[in-house]
Amino acid sequence: MAFVGAPGLAVAESLVVNSYGGPYEAIIEERIIEPFEEKTGIDVVYDAVGSASQDYAKIKATQGQPGFDVVVMTASQSLQGCKDGLLEKLDAAVISNLGKLGPSLAAVAGPCGAVHEVQYMSLLYRTDKLPSPPTSWSSLLAPELKGKIILPTFQNIMAVFLMEIMSVARGGDMIDHIDPGFDAMAELARQSIGFEQSSAILESYIKDGTVWAMPFWNGRAQLLVDLGVPVDYVRPKEGTIPLIATLNVPVGARNKQAAMAFIDFFLEKSSQEAWVTSYKVGSARTDIDIPDNVRKRQITTEADLKSLKLPNLSHVAEKLSEWGERWERDVVSQAN
Repeated sequence: MAFVGAPGLAVAESLVVNSYGGPYEAIIEERIIEPFEEKTGIDVVYDAVGSASQDYAKIKATQGQPGFDVVVMTASQSLQGCKDGLLEKLDAAVISNLGKLGPSLAAVAGPCGAVHEVQYMSLLYRTDKLPSPPTSWSSLLAPELKGKIILPTFQNIMAVFLMEIMSVARGGDMIDHIDPGFDAMAELARQSIGFEQSSAILESYIKDGTVWAMPFWNGRAQLLVDLGVPVDYVRPKEGTIPLIATLNVPVGARNKQAAMAFIDFFLEKSSQEAWVTSYKVGSARTDIDIPDNVRKRQITTEADLKSLKLPNLSHVAEKLSEWGERWERDVVSQAN
């Protein structure tokens, strides 16, 4: 069986793809996996186990032989996996669609990650509780939201991103002058009902009306809008930071050539169009054709990409231990 896009390379007839369950699983099966199987004849086994951090922990514990061939993670794990030598470097000569991705986002993910979707940290709010849309991240400090917001735990990268964007909004930066961000997070902690790590649990608070506003990934926010929950979301005026999702191949994967074929297929223009319109996320490809109502809420154009504040995830990784200790001391201690 020939490898798609690389004549002469034989590939296995099966492939194990590890990713998420829930709505994600149903959409990836219909929009990506089934068309890929039909085109290539490769049978895909879908492994919906673990979060991105848990998946990378498994890759690390098994020295790059976790039992799956392709894994969906984020740019943070992609960079760490490259540094640790546990993820394959991806070659644009083999995965031709890598060359179609925006270079700024591709650079954030590093040489071992293929950016297959982009979300951003949005400000999610209850439309039946707030008379007008919030316009700023500082809106979370409004008196009417006292006891009506919830925050992610430090183990959720969204907490780090929120601290960084609050730092920038108050005259600091995203790495070296982060004190204004910690000060802002301490204020938000006093405003909040507490902290949760899981996105599923975080969203349960706003769905039942306990919480009226909170930071949340825009793709999941859009799913709530589509479900008819009385919520909406905005990109505040100070800007936002993207969550860059990647496709990766462990160094010990058994079916590497099929894995490369799958990644190339996922990055195809038509596949990205199907994924963006179905899962309601953005793309690192700016040449996709999607409906205007989808485009205006997602990251899909050069202008959108330029509006993002791109994190230096390698530097963030170096700071996490120090920041984590300070978070417990200066932020969590302020919660009610």
